[in-house]
Amino acid sequence: MRNLFLALILFGAILSVNAQTNLALPVVKSSIGGINIYGKPIDQQTRCQHWHSELDVIAIKFKCCEKYYPCFSCHEEEADHEPKVWPKSEFDSKAILCGVCGTELSISDYQNSNNTCPKCKAAFNPGCSKHYHLYFETEDQK
Repeated sequence: MRNLFLALILFGAILSVNAQTNLALPVVKSSIGGINIYGKPIDQQTRCQHWHSELDVIAIKFKCCEKYYPCFSCHEEEADHEPKVWPKSEFDSKAILCGVCGTELSISDYQNSNNTCPKCKAAFNPGCSKHYHLYFETEDQK
């Protein structure tokens, strides 16, 4: 009985160490709410090899191919075509996917969200706004 008790304690300690080190298996295919995420995702909340902080939980539907990617670099490395930005006239299109709850946001809703999912309240990375020009038409591109 004592050996069983010690084995259970040891097993619990091993599980605890694995949880604390955030060991993760590679993601082979990622989808959220039935929507496929392309590129190089590393988890089921749209984080990728390039951007993987706690706040990096959106995917962007690219105008050129209508596919969701975690980031511009994922599209660049995986797609066989040049990216196209969304024109302002189409900012009502659903092109942002919350990786936490699977809600699709229009570009306008995303840009006006104060970096928070309106449905689940997950925080989005405010630094993404520095890359809007890669995805969306901006004043500088006119």
